[in-house]
Amino acid sequence: MEDVLALVEARLRTAMGEPDARAAVTFLGTDRIEVLRFMDGDIVRYATLGMSAHPMTDPTAALADPVKGPRAEMVLSVRAGLAETDKVLRPLAVLAASPQVEGVVVAPGASLDVGDPLWPAAPFSSVLVAEPGGLVEDLELDAPMDPVHFLPLLPMTSNEAAWKRVHGAQELQERWLTHGTDLRDPLRRSVTLG
Repeated sequence: MEDVLALVEARLRTAMGEPDARAAVTFLGTDRIEVLRFMDGDIVRYATLGMSAHPMTDPTAALADPVKGPRAEMVLSVRAGLAETDKVLRPLAVLAASPQVEGVVVAPGASLDVGDPLWPAAPFSSVLVAEPGGLVEDLELDAPMDPVHFLPLLPMTSNEAAWKRVHGAQELQERWLTHGTDLRDPLRRSVTLG
C-alpha cells in the first residue's frame, strides 16, 4: 500500500509540481486520506492521496480481491481567490473514502454527492466524475494490479445533477460545452438546461 501511494504522489508531483499544502482526514474504519493542494497560476488543484491504496470492489462481489480491481484518485481544479475553496478538503476526503466506506466503484460518468456545499456558499454539493488521462496520466502498476486513474471532478449544481440523472453524463457535458461553461468557476450558475 505504501509503495502504491509513494508512486501516486510522485506521479502527481511530476504532473503538477510541488504541493503547497496538504491535509489528512481519517474516518472510523478507513485508511487515512490526504488532500494535496497545487497552485498553477490562477488555478488551484486539489488531489486526493490514499483512495488508490486498495482496489475498489464491486459491492456485489462475494470477496474483495486485495490486489486486482480498479484504483483511482480524484483531482478537482477551480479558479483561485474567488471562494473559500480550501474548505473542500473534507468533502473531497469523504468522496475519496466512499469506496472503502460504501463499497462503491467510482468510475467516469458517476455522480457523487456530499449532501452539503463543497465549500462555503458553493452552489455545488455534487460532482460529475470525468474521464481520466488529461491532466495526470494513468499510473501503471506491476501486474496483476490495475493502473491508477486520476479522475477529474466537475462540480454540478443540484439542477445539473438532476438533469444528468435523466439525460446522462455525456448530454450534460455537451450542454456545458455548447454554452461555454467555465467549469473551474467556483461561483458559476447552473447551465441552461431547457
